[in-house]
Amino acid sequence: MRAKKLVNLLIKINYKISCAESCTGGMLASKIVSVSNASQVFDAGFVTYANNSKIKFCGVSENSIKTHGVVSEKVAAEMAVGAAEAANANVGVGISGIAGPSGGTKEKPVGTVCFGFCVNKSVTTITCHFSGNRNSVRRKAVSFAIKKLYEILI
Repeated sequence: MRAKKLVNLLIKINYKISCAESCTGGMLASKIVSVSNASQVFDAGFVTYANNSKIKFCGVSENSIKTHGVVSEKVAAEMAVGAAEAANANVGVGISGIAGPSGGTKEKPVGTVCFGFCVNKSVTTITCHFSGNRNSVRRKAVSFAIKKLYEILI
C-alpha cells in the first residue's frame, strides 16, 4: 500500500490526519507528506519518543503508561486520539513499539509495535510483531499503518 493511495482517499472523503509516533520517529508523517497535495489532509504530526512528550502533547495518561506499559494498545490508542484532537483532525494514528536491537522483553520482544487508529473518535487498536533490524521494523510498521488505515477508511 502506497501513501499516495491513502492521501488520495483522505482528500476524496475530506478528512484531515495527524499522527503521534514513537518508534517510527516521524517516518509515517514523512511518507504522507512526500505525496503531492498532502497539505490538503495533513496539518500536524508529533514525534513523542519520550513518555513525558506522549503525556504533554498527546494527552496520554501517566496511569496508562504505568499500568499497561508505553508499548501497549492502550497507549497507542490514547496517542491516536490525542493527535487527532490536538490537530483538529478526523483521523489520528498512534504508533508505539520496540524497534530494537535492545529494549525487548519476553512479554514484549523486539519487533512488537502497537497501533491506535482513531477515526471520528472511534478507535481501533492492533499489535503486530515484525522481524528484522531496527530500521526494517520501523519501515514495516509504517507500511502496516498505511495499509491498515486505508482498510479502516474504506
